[in-house]
Amino acid sequence: MSASYFVDTNVLVYAHDRDSGRKHRQATKLLEELWRDRSGVLSTQVLQEFYVNISRRVERPLSRTKASRLLNVYLSWAVIVNDGTSILEALDLERRYRLSFWDALIVQAANRAAASALYSEDLSHGQLYGAVPVINPFLD
Repeated sequence: MSASYFVDTNVLVYAHDRDSGRKHRQATKLLEELWRDRSGVLSTQVLQEFYVNISRRVERPLSRTKASRLLNVYLSWAVIVNDGTSILEALDLERRYRLSFWDALIVQAANRAAASALYSEDLSHGQLYGAVPVINPFLD
């Protein structure tokens, strides 16, 4: 079984937000590697958050048409679907690790994917959640 890497929303947004400077370059490089290796994993939550952020919340939002096209491209990655079980498991992770519910849902999806790592700026670098370590790709 080959390695897979779960990508949190912030990494995806930085890769497509040209105004994010160094983080844009670092996120773009990371995603290029994941595309090349076919090792990227996302969840339905990440895709939903990405669409909203890239089309509404960044300084220069993409049109909804462009954002929709990007979303469609990322659907070719492995996508973990959040279902009822995901929500219940996230509730346990929220309590166990004292995470926000939304972060717990990300951690749950990364664990469900059996990801080798979870790339995120929002979670503690080096923290192990279940079997999945967090890597902040923006640390120098």
